[in-house]
Amino acid sequence: MWPWIVTALLVAWVAMGIWQRYKPMPEGIGRTFPERPAEGLHFLSDETWLDEKGKRQSRQQIFDEILAMIDQAERLLVLDIFLFNDFAGGAEGDHFRPLSAELTEALVRQKRRHPGLGAVVITDPLNTLYGGLEASHLDRLRQAGVSVVISDVNRLRASNPLWSGIWHLGPRWLGNTSEGGWLPNLLGPGRVPLRSYLSLLNFNANHRKTLVVDSGESWAGLVTSANPHDASSFHGNVALRFAGQAALDLLASERPVAAWSGVSLPAPTLPATDITHETPRLQVLTEGAIRDALMATVAGARSGDRLDIAVFYLSHRPLIEALKDAHRRGVRLRILLDPNHDAFGLEKGGIPNRPVARELVDAGIAVRWCVTLGEQCHSKLLLLRPSLEALSDEGGETELILGSANFTRRNLEDLNLETSVRLVGPADTPAIVDALAFFERRWQSIPERTTSVPFAAFDDDTTWQRLRYRIMEATGLSTF
Repeated sequence: MWPWIVTALLVAWVAMGIWQRYKPMPEGIGRTFPERPAEGLHFLSDETWLDEKGKRQSRQQIFDEILAMIDQAERLLVLDIFLFNDFAGGAEGDHFRPLSAELTEALVRQKRRHPGLGAVVITDPLNTLYGGLEASHLDRLRQAGVSVVISDVNRLRASNPLWSGIWHLGPRWLGNTSEGGWLPNLLGPGRVPLRSYLSLLNFNANHRKTLVVDSGESWAGLVTSANPHDASSFHGNVALRFAGQAALDLLASERPVAAWSGVSLPAPTLPATDITHETPRLQVLTEGAIRDALMATVAGARSGDRLDIAVFYLSHRPLIEALKDAHRRGVRLRILLDPNHDAFGLEKGGIPNRPVARELVDAGIAVRWCVTLGEQCHSKLLLLRPSLEALSDEGGETELILGSANFTRRNLEDLNLETSVRLVGPADTPAIVDALAFFERRWQSIPERTTSVPFAAFDDDTTWQRLRYRIMEATGLSTF
């Protein structure tokens, strides 16, 4: 009987892996919302650089704005955030900004000020090591009356189907407990059960970073690449704050995720506003819709246009091919990448960015590396500027896409939960001007403010690196 039993188990494993990889998407995921009038726009950034003495300097805007937005909420506050903890891994944490504590205090304080405030925090199960750790800050929020939603990432498609086929047949149904952990927590203090690591191997994540609050009679929203994670407090990040109908689209994008855990979010309305193509427009994008917008933007770039990208991970094969095609059409590309060297006190091997950068440079595309000193160049930003000829002849518009999604298979192919925004408007739109200035500061490094270095500084990819990157990207056996 054993051959039959083994065969049946193998068939079940393969069948479950295929099902988990291609099962229908949950309703409401992967949405392209309509273009809305772009109201209340503010581009925000967190930046680090080295001064002329080689000392790290930092300027942070994003969480100051998030805390200010929380401080104005009276009726409703919905925060969806990926990493919300003080885990430091192997990094030294005394100098980190205590973002997780600051955010917790702000939420508790505002709920006390306004007991009727509907406050909902949605986050990823990684913050409790998938149920293997107690999270005291989340417990404190619950005690203060804040609804805490731990995202049910099992509803998502498998990004690592080789493991998920086994996981969903057996280990998933064992559950987890925060008592009796015996393995070290590689992300922070405490010990966790084996089941935490078995769950981690699925690599599913709610990777969104969004905030929606009431703002007087209107609504305000924010989409960012930043996490309230102490060890990430020096990371370079970007964000866009906005108001009006687009903020309610952002709220609508969170309803399905909250509903998975039985939390119902309200559906307030604002009067409709006419769209005119003479003014900036904003569009909320989630999951695979972000990929579609990126691909359409790159495909629509024409000879003489300027396409600038600053991103933490770049590995998505169709997008890479589209970038090389754009270069061949005469689009002027500049790509700023993290060297994939540091990860919370651990040294990484340069995958995926270094082999990808070599491929792009070989195609004739300009690539530079962010200068980092333990932190990460964590932005996810694309900017398309029309050529001077297009501006004069057709009144061309600049396009900005930013948010939580890295440019990888996991982030763009409906595997993670992700949120980005697309802003289209005249080049003199203040938020676009600020985004362009951000990129120039990072690209044009000077001795008094060292922000980036030439491609040659990390030109060390090998055949083995390239092979590993291709296998990891194709199979999902990776953390990117």
